[in-house]
Amino acid sequence: MLHRILIIGALAAAAASTACSDRTPLSPPGDAALAASAKAPQKPEKLTREFAKALKNPAFRAYVKAQLDASPFREHKLQFQTFLGANGRRALRYLEQGAEQDAQAAIPLEIYIPVAAHRAAWTGDENVLVATAITDREAPIAFNPQGGRRVLDPETPPATPVIALVPVETDFSGGPQRMECLEDCGGGGGGGGSGDVVPPPAPPAGLYMTKAHFVQDFEGWLKGNPEFEVHILGQQGQTDSLTTYQCAGERQYGPYFFNQDNLDWSGRVLLFSKQQLDQYNAAHPGQNVRVFVVEDDDTACDIKTDPDRFQKIIYQIDSAYQRLTTGNDSSTALRKWFGYGRAAYTTWQSLASFFKSNDELVGNAVQDVIVGQFYPGYNWFVKGENTITNGWINLVMY
Repeated sequence: MLHRILIIGALAAAAASTACSDRTPLSPPGDAALAASAKAPQKPEKLTREFAKALKNPAFRAYVKAQLDASPFREHKLQFQTFLGANGRRALRYLEQGAEQDAQAAIPLEIYIPVAAHRAAWTGDENVLVATAITDREAPIAFNPQGGRRVLDPETPPATPVIALVPVETDFSGGPQRMECLEDCGGGGGGGGSGDVVPPPAPPAGLYMTKAHFVQDFEGWLKGNPEFEVHILGQQGQTDSLTTYQCAGERQYGPYFFNQDNLDWSGRVLLFSKQQLDQYNAAHPGQNVRVFVVEDDDTACDIKTDPDRFQKIIYQIDSAYQRLTTGNDSSTALRKWFGYGRAAYTTWQSLASFFKSNDELVGNAVQDVIVGQFYPGYNWFVKGENTITNGWINLVMY
């Protein structure tokens, strides 16, 4: 309790100092900039209908089911364009003429059965739909093997099993990813010939997340399980732009791996090692790091979203909390901890152009003493658009 009193006292002093010495107001991005957006990719509705109609053929249904079942990727996904050309272009033999050209003209797609109950229920029979959508919460357009079109509920899947044909979220280039653990891994282990189990290496010192709770999964049912990632954002070189210095998520290895398929997660995942943090501080004196959560709808650990929306969120959060929206190693001789820090004035203004596409911006972590509220078991709030609380995380320095 004492440390909270000291922190709140320090916060009050910081606020007073801010009121006296920092009267430079933040300026929101212009309305014209916020209105600008990239052209959305076209929904592959024609290709979805062609694929669904091909499933009227029992041999094709059996082939599709066998290929999906054999997929080594999470949720048994297949890269659609690769699937069409595999095994001597076998799938293309069942599709209408021109399907190959349609597939080549489309954005990269993947197929899978996103609902676990549907994966278990579908036996390869004709009772199946093929559905497509581009963005989360968009009403999926579905077709049955007779070519009949349906608009599905974006929140609740139908009783009929659904095969999704959606934009690629999975990195198919490096083979299926393996989970790695740091402790309590279970199983046996080889030794040096004596039968002794070799203990895993000690996890590196650094910033860890031990718990996370989000108010929603930010993922429509057609897109399968959520892919939550935690990014450490910092100054890019000596510019006023942000870049990702480290990412933790389900498609990372070693201590940076964690998989959260539900609203709650607990464990121990490294977000930024002490060595990384020390190197960052040496290269960027006075610049703290942002802990930022996304639900990744595209390539792993590569934030892609509308840059104007990102800038707007950062502006709102920085304005609401006097730019005390970053953090750094605040350890003392008596206690290790990660505490709030002051965000640089310009970090949101010239955001790098790599932020482009469809990922859900869950939010920027803000320490509870800055928010002025406390949530049992967690010490940082995840603040999203309009400073809404989208979740809570617990950050610890080890």
